[in-house]
Amino acid sequence: MNSDLFLKAAKIKALVTDVDGVLTDGSLTFDENGREYKTFNAKDGQGIVMLARAGFKTCIITARQNGTVEYRAKNLGITRLFQGQKNKIAALEEFMKEFGLKPEEIAYMGDDLPDLCVLRVVGLPAAPADAVDEVLEIAKFVSSKNGGRGAIRELCNLILKAQDINFDF
Repeated sequence: MNSDLFLKAAKIKALVTDVDGVLTDGSLTFDENGREYKTFNAKDGQGIVMLARAGFKTCIITARQNGTVEYRAKNLGITRLFQGQKNKIAALEEFMKEFGLKPEEIAYMGDDLPDLCVLRVVGLPAAPADAVDEVLEIAKFVSSKNGGRGAIRELCNLILKAQDINFDF
């Protein structure tokens, strides 16, 4: 493993993530009434739960507003949820201020152009394998998995391993 990446992961105190294309595969499913549905990966959720159990702060920043995301965030014990965020950097700054975090203490996984502003400032910029080229160019960690298919879990595992945190279930 890249030693620079491992050193960056060892400094992380918080995981921040986008939703569509990261926690989900990016599909948008609607019923005839316009109600939106999302599908999440259980392994990604377990990774987030393990980080939270180890004392890490967790955060979702998404441009969309969706009750399913709110339910999932509550279910996983996400520390802070920002929905309807057109300016993701403002949400990140609020999160950092609220919890006394520095940019180098944050890992962020994003997959598309609205994530670039955050990816450029955090200590561990990350992307799923199927992120857009502009994101892949900036990311220091690129998962071998696509969004919604275990990408977040790989990032969580990296952070836990870099900090020598193990779980026995």
